[in-house]
Amino acid sequence: MKLVMKFGGSSVANGDCIKRVAKMISDFVDQGNRLVIIVSALEGVTDQLLEASEEAKKGNLNYINNFIYKIKERHLKAVKDTIKTESLKEEAMNIVKRNVEELEKVLTGIAYIGELTLKSLDYVLSFGERLSTSILCYSLLDIGLNSEFLSGKDVGIVTDSNYGEARPLMKLTKYQVRQRLEPMLDKGIIPVVTGYIAATQEGFITTLGRGGSDYSATIIGASLNADEICIWTDVDGLMTADPKIAPSAKTIPEISFQEAIEMAFFGAKGLHPRALEPAMEEGIHVRIRNTFNPENFGTLIGNEQKIKKGEIAKAVSLIKNVSLINVSGAGMVGAPGTAAKVFDILGKNNVNVLMISQSASEANISFIIKRSSLGKAISALEIALLGQGIVREVTAEEDICIVAIVGAGMKGTPGVAARVFNSIAKKGINVIMISQGSSEVNISFAVKEKDGEEAVRTIHEEFGLSR
Repeated sequence: MKLVMKFGGSSVANGDCIKRVAKMISDFVDQGNRLVIIVSALEGVTDQLLEASEEAKKGNLNYINNFIYKIKERHLKAVKDTIKTESLKEEAMNIVKRNVEELEKVLTGIAYIGELTLKSLDYVLSFGERLSTSILCYSLLDIGLNSEFLSGKDVGIVTDSNYGEARPLMKLTKYQVRQRLEPMLDKGIIPVVTGYIAATQEGFITTLGRGGSDYSATIIGASLNADEICIWTDVDGLMTADPKIAPSAKTIPEISFQEAIEMAFFGAKGLHPRALEPAMEEGIHVRIRNTFNPENFGTLIGNEQKIKKGEIAKAVSLIKNVSLINVSGAGMVGAPGTAAKVFDILGKNNVNVLMISQSASEANISFIIKRSSLGKAISALEIALLGQGIVREVTAEEDICIVAIVGAGMKGTPGVAARVFNSIAKKGINVIMISQGSSEVNISFAVKEKDGEEAVRTIHEEFGLSR
């Protein structure tokens, strides 16, 4: 089989983890598979690079010097713990040192200029994957596997110039990835590719957004028409709920792309929200598996919606750290374009809306955003809307969370909403806002944050998701 495998940060957290991954790759090669490997930065490194960038912007050279020492030592230790052959170990260590030296120059430059653009931030964040990929590649060479490491830019992933959240230009990307990787696979070479990183048509480094290594894997898998794309992480697959909230939560063995995308948008661990699109378009299965429990076959995601008899919901998720904004006024009734104006204001201020509800009277529009965006959203709306005779007030509730129930079995099944809201009403939980799309695959509602976890457990029990 032609397999694309992505290993997340927890899978390559240190030398022992990298050796485990190398052995797993070797086992798949021994079974006759052709592999492309996508690698994330070592666990926690992307967050550390982000913090170092902010400190560099403040001109904190002492912080940079300390950070550079720590990140170099961590990656050199990973090399020493992973690679036995002295010549390969020395080569890998030199690559680490060169990358860290370049990173130091970039951070020092930011410190002297006192400016951190999204473009320069993407460049800084790319070093996490550039470091981890070379170490895994040399660990494969060390156990006798023919391997080469490349960046997303090297393999031909081309994006727009939306730094920090770039979108791939898929037609050009597919052509270039095929041209560059197929000959390597034909020669028996294992390409080890940086996740998360791509480049504009002009060659400037971009990133695909946090968790974008999943996206890199599905872009490459779709480009090569892979037999399967496997996302290796630290959980057994997609689960019926967060086990920290609902201890009886189970792994979901099979799920459709549509259901999985809904779950990804609502924070399912192990999935980037946009990552499934390339695989879905090409009809390629995606599997979520646990690096630390490889005997478990995880969750298989495909085009077919498999609904077992009596199965209605498949999972229930909770999103915290969100807030509700309410825009109201009698002048909104029958006034065309009010909603358009509200969301245009939010869009221009880079505020993403997670959930929307509008009363039939048109006198009220409610929506939910990330809590971190609340201040600028309220300010922008009040400046633009108040005092014009249409909107009377803009109010907010901060301590809100979203509960989302996902399942293809809900479609066309009468009484699902009644079961949901009856079950939580019995627990004395008040619903603040409700939203359901016409696909009927998702029902979302907002409650006070203190009630969120209890609502998840109640719905998980109501629909028998632990079975």
